[in-house]
Order: sequence, then C-alpha cells, then structure tokens
Amino acid sequence: MDKSIDEIYQEAHDALVGVSDLEALEAINVRYLGRKGRLTAFLRNIASLPPEQRAEAGKKANIAKKKLEAAIKDHGERLKAGVEKREEGIDVSLPGRPLTPGALHPITRITREICDIFERMGFSIAEGPEVELDYYNFEALNVPKYHPARDMQDTFYVSDNIVLRTQTSPMQIRVMEKQSPPVAVIAPGKVYRCDSDLTHTPMFHQVEGLLVDDQVSFADLKGTLTAFVHAMFDAQTSLRFRPSFFPFTEPSAEVDILCVMCRGKGCRVCSHSGWLEILGSGMVHPNVFRSVGYDTTQYSGFAFGMGVERIAMLKYGIDDIRKFFNNDLRFLRQF
Repeated sequence: MDKSIDEIYQEAHDALVGVSDLEALEAINVRYLGRKGRLTAFLRNIASLPPEQRAEAGKKANIAKKKLEAAIKDHGERLKAGVEKREEGIDVSLPGRPLTPGALHPITRITREICDIFERMGFSIAEGPEVELDYYNFEALNVPKYHPARDMQDTFYVSDNIVLRTQTSPMQIRVMEKQSPPVAVIAPGKVYRCDSDLTHTPMFHQVEGLLVDDQVSFADLKGTLTAFVHAMFDAQTSLRFRPSFFPFTEPSAEVDILCVMCRGKGCRVCSHSGWLEILGSGMVHPNVFRSVGYDTTQYSGFAFGMGVERIAMLKYGIDDIRKFFNNDLRFLRQF
C-alpha cells in the first residue's frame, strides 16, 4: 500500500519536470487530482481496505495530495510569470520587442541640408556660444548702445553686457578676429528673441553666412544666393532682391522667392503677392571690418542670414512654427 501511494506521487512529480506550458500542466492536474484522477481514485478506495490500514493510508494519501497540489500551483505561477528556470537562461523562442524606427527632426534635416549646400560652395562651418557678450552681438556689428536698430530685436538680457544671442552673426566677428581674408563661413545655431506667435518663437534657428576677399561684389552675393535657392527648392524657383536696411550691411537687401505654394499666382500663404521673404543680406558695412582690423580699401564682402524654421515651413508646407516644438509624434513621423 505505501509503495502504491509513493509510486503515484513520484509519477506525478516526474511528469511536472517536463511541463513548459499551462495547458500541459492542467492535463497533469486532471490526470492525478481531477474527479477521476489516480490519486483521487485511491482516496475513494481507502474504504475497501482493512480497518487497521485505513487511517495510515488516508493520512499518507492526503499528504501526497497536498504536496502535489502545492507543486502544481507553484509550477503554474512560475509559468505565468515567465520566469521558469531553463538551462540556457533565456527563452530564445519568445518574440522580440519591436523597436520603433527614429528619424531626424525636420529642423535638423533642413539645417544639415543648408550646411551641405554651402559647404559644396566652399564655405566652412563655425559654431559658438549662445550666451554672448553685448559687444559681439551688437557693437562689433555696427549696432552701438542706444542705436535705434536695437529696437528691431527684442533681446533677452542676462546682464547689462551679456545677452542670449539674437543672431548667429557674432560668429562672423569671432572668425574674422582670428582669420585673415579670404573668409567663407556659415554659422548655424539657436538664437533667442522675445517674440511668440504663429510664425515666431522665443527660441529658433538661424544660419548666417559671410564671405570676405578681394573685389567681392553684390553680383557675387546674388549668384551665391541664387544657387542656394535653386539647390534648396528647385531650378524653377525665381527670386528677387528688395532694398532694405541692416546696420551691419550696406547696401542691404531682403530676398524673396516665388511662392512655393501657388507659384506666383497669389494665395493666403504669400498674402496674394506671389512672393515669400526667406532671408536678409547685403555687403558688409566698413565699420564691421574696422572692428576686426580689416583694411576696408582692400577687402570687401557680403553677409546673409536666414531662419531655418522659415525655410522648413516653405520646404514642407507647414503653416504653424509651433509644430516644430510640440513633439507630436504624428507630426514628426512624417519626416
């Protein structure tokens, strides 16, 4: 009798060792502990034993039943938790977790594209501090204190002489202080102004450009920017230069391109004018050259500056600049 109970328990226990899923575990539970299970049947048949054997047999059978129930429950919990110990340590048959592919932010894409275009023209890239001295951000660029042109830019002041740069043009001064002509650089980076609406944000991105050499003319500026516009958009995109004012260039010009939405027919985006402003430019003012010690009788140059968000909005047909900073994945996945 003792051997029979032990054999049933050992058989059930051995069967648990090879179980790797809940369905097989339930089959063992039914086979031994179900209504018609082997251990259940043994307990029912105890009454047929001689009276002197019933108590001991019942006691051992109940102990075996409780141990088997506990073993099945424990094995089931480990299977449900997915932590069953295996010789290899990792269940390589489990499906992997999918990784969502990433993509460059549209501002990063456009910044790199702008830099690539100008690098192919021979310009190098210069980067510098976003917290800038007033001297580099204004004075060396022919914007002395109390100059009316300072009202054109709503500036974040850290102190009387330190600002969050309102443009990346300070890098032009820093480069010219360390390098004699010829100079051909572009300066991409973040800039800051107290402004916020559908087309402006307190922090945005600019790319400023500078070329200085012997006998640089306005024709060189027009040719360079025309080549840039055709490379950024397409060869059918016309552009025009309008007289303007910037304290660090003279003469100065705003550059417009034919509206990329309506191709000059007139629409809401271009205010029905057929043209869109994309950047400012001009010939470097002699006072800027004097601040870095360049000979104004020998050297001339041109400078330009553009907002990266503006270019991206035109390139991708985006109508609200704030979409670049909301981190909406539905928007960003499009790029």
